Amino acid sequence: MDEQDSVQRADIDRIIDPLRTNMPEAGDFGFEAIRQLGNPVPLLVQNDGKELLQLWLEPFGQDYWLKPGEAAYVTSYGTWNDHPFETIHEPGCLTVWATSWFSTVSDLDGNEFPPGRREPT
Repeated sequence: MDEQDSVQRADIDRIIDPLRTNMPEAGDFGFEAIRQLGNPVPLLVQNDGKELLQLWLEPFGQDYWLKPGEAAYVTSYGTWNDHPFETIHEPGCLTVWATSWFSTVSDLDGNEFPPGRREPT
């Protein structure tokens, strides 16, 4: 293995290590199983705009849509390297990458937030 391969492998391991650590503890990717991992770190996402805001949750590509004035918590659980989230903003979309691989999206009362597109009321 040359030096470039070694660096690439280290980068891959840095990303995959939290999955290896958290997966045996979680058992599955369900809302309640993930919450049982503990170590919750919530990130408030709020739509202060006038249009729907797409919240794209990675690494599994789940989409959630916040209506104008609506807010939700993306909460990371388990362990991660360096920081629990990475975010990318594009017009009409906020992508949140949970670096632990395990996260939930909930309303402000802690209930599971519905995935998928919803029509504004």
